[in-house]
Amino acid sequence: MAEANARPQRVISRLVTLAGAMLLAACSTVVPRGPVQQSVDRAPPPPRVTTPDVAQGLPRDVARNRVALLVPLSGSNAGVGRSLANATQLALLDTKNQQVRVTNYDTATGAAAAARKALAEGAQLILGPLLADDVRAVAPIARAANVPVLSFSNDVSVAGNGAYVLGYAPAQAIERVVSYAAGKGISNFGGLVPNALYGSRASTAFLRAVEQTGGRVVSLQTYDRGSGAIAGAVQRMAKDAPFGAVLIADGATPANAAVPLLRRASPSTQVLGTELWNSDNNVAGAAALNGAWFASVPNNLYRQYARNYRTRFGASPYRLSSLGYDSVLLVVRIARDWRPGSAFPESKLRDADGFAGIDGAFRFGRDGVAERMLEVQEVRGNTTVTVSPAPSEFRR
Repeated sequence: MAEANARPQRVISRLVTLAGAMLLAACSTVVPRGPVQQSVDRAPPPPRVTTPDVAQGLPRDVARNRVALLVPLSGSNAGVGRSLANATQLALLDTKNQQVRVTNYDTATGAAAAARKALAEGAQLILGPLLADDVRAVAPIARAANVPVLSFSNDVSVAGNGAYVLGYAPAQAIERVVSYAAGKGISNFGGLVPNALYGSRASTAFLRAVEQTGGRVVSLQTYDRGSGAIAGAVQRMAKDAPFGAVLIADGATPANAAVPLLRRASPSTQVLGTELWNSDNNVAGAAALNGAWFASVPNNLYRQYARNYRTRFGASPYRLSSLGYDSVLLVVRIARDWRPGSAFPESKLRDADGFAGIDGAFRFGRDGVAERMLEVQEVRGNTTVTVSPAPSEFRR
């Protein structure tokens, strides 16, 4: 797909030759001295039927590389899992690749069991899982088989030892938007973060990002997720007003509720969001968030991908489904140097120049986390606009 900057791949056709043999029986009539006996033709033997070698119910495919997709295909997360599966199929169709075969496995019935089944059926690379706990269950099983795992999680703690994080790391988005705000002259910051694992990690990333810009965090307030809880955090923060900018590390709905209260104490405060906002359909329509900034992967190619997805599957994709599409683009590119039947060349994942995808350029660091080129978007008039494009190249 030209829109995803995927390089054209050489199409490898599978040639299957079927050979058959005919047995010709010639009959001769012998005239003995006794009565003539009529010869009886023997029926030819039935044709020889050949079947492909089978491993755990799947035919061995010597012409294509075997890739397993581990996502929830049932249960509460089935929607996003099926969207990821559709995206991988669309990527194979768009690239016209015939060297890679992707087989789906449902993690909702047990991620470890899904991984074992995939490996038993010959998988040389695992795409997924989606959830961090599932990655923790799958990673040691895959590592024992020397099979890399490209997870769709954004939890950087699961990366390493053959497991990679392809999801959008919150710390990168927070660092990008804080740096942009600092470039606009903002030096004192406040933060509102939920009492959850995401909030804890967002707090750490926020404090580090502000320190790197030479600014200072005037107030950092936490709150329990629930009705009205964020309002109490804003009230506690008000005594330290005014602020140049306040980061709200949560979705659009709680942020929209917090901003009017925040502006009473600090009317000119610049509101900052995280990468969560890019996958939240409520952001553009949240009136209180008008003018807010947040960092995310670029959306220009995603919009075209979403149109193609709707045309083929008759429904809109989940925003995270682009991770499935981009993971296949990565595999197709590496497949040029990946002989079918051989181990996946994991060293190719560490290409310093990175990979191109719907979500922009990315590359894996030594920690196994995808480093991404992020842009800064502004909520404006029921839509979002790019106010700081993604960098054109990675820092060396």
